[in-house]
Amino acid sequence: MTIFYPTPEHERLAREGMYHPESEGDACGVGLVAATDGKPSRRVVAAGIEALKAVWHRGAVDADGKTGDGAGLHIDLPVRFFDDAISDSGHRPMPNRLAVGMVFLPRTDLSAQENCRTIVEAEIIDAGYTIYGWRQVPVNVSVIGDKAQATRPEIEQIMIAGPMPDEVDATEFEKNLYLVRRRIEKKIIAAQIRDFYICSMSCRSIVYKGLFLAESLSVFYPDLQDDRFISRVAIFHQRYSTNTFPQWWLAQPFRGLAHNGEINTIRGNQNWMKSHEIKMASIAFGAQSDDIKPVIPAGSSDTAALDAVFETLVRSGKEAPTAKL
Repeated sequence: MTIFYPTPEHERLAREGMYHPESEGDACGVGLVAATDGKPSRRVVAAGIEALKAVWHRGAVDADGKTGDGAGLHIDLPVRFFDDAISDSGHRPMPNRLAVGMVFLPRTDLSAQENCRTIVEAEIIDAGYTIYGWRQVPVNVSVIGDKAQATRPEIEQIMIAGPMPDEVDATEFEKNLYLVRRRIEKKIIAAQIRDFYICSMSCRSIVYKGLFLAESLSVFYPDLQDDRFISRVAIFHQRYSTNTFPQWWLAQPFRGLAHNGEINTIRGNQNWMKSHEIKMASIAFGAQSDDIKPVIPAGSSDTAALDAVFETLVRSGKEAPTAKL
């Protein structure tokens, strides 16, 4: 049990903001920074990066001193940054809804890498969307250890022009992007390609994560130091894996949530999900229900499995608080 003694600083925060001492609790390794006015700012992203650095003690470190169990940041999609990236690539940003996929590709197998790009592009085009192109994400590999380097993926972003805002709202577009991503994943599995993973594919947010130490996030990803990276919220996470071997794709945050702790009823939960997903998918997604099954990907950690189910519930039309329940 933690006994809390308010300090003058805590009392000031209680007077001036939303902080209340009676709400004090432990939340090691994971947290949220949010703008109380709901407006995106650089300050939120910078605070998220600094907060992540402050929970470094909650992450395991490999013997090489640089490889971590995983750390990352989930923020609003910085639209102006990507509009400029699209312009720099020789295209003109359209007034359509912008979406960006943050993609891990097999780094050392160039043939598999190209096959992955082909599958991703084909599914996006089949859904009726336009592709601006791929962007290679700048990375600083000097801050990662030998083990992280040995398994490091090629990290790229695919920039997508979706429907016009007056045609489809953001919620519907997110659902469609979810279905596109699930179709991509199934095609990748069918092609027996390893080391592929989509961290996020969204018109609302983007995830930057990997097997580095918490303090190395914004060094490994120089993008995060750009002033055009602004957000209303920043979810940060430093992983300490106890029941799943560290891998790049299992770093958090995931697409819908970040979670601290273990789910010790994982096998029972997964079995219940398998027994319910057929009817659930049919009701929520109709003719597209086969695209989302199985809901839980093979090899998932406990939180990755929870995130997969949470995301499916949200994309089916439930509000996030309801899905969490």
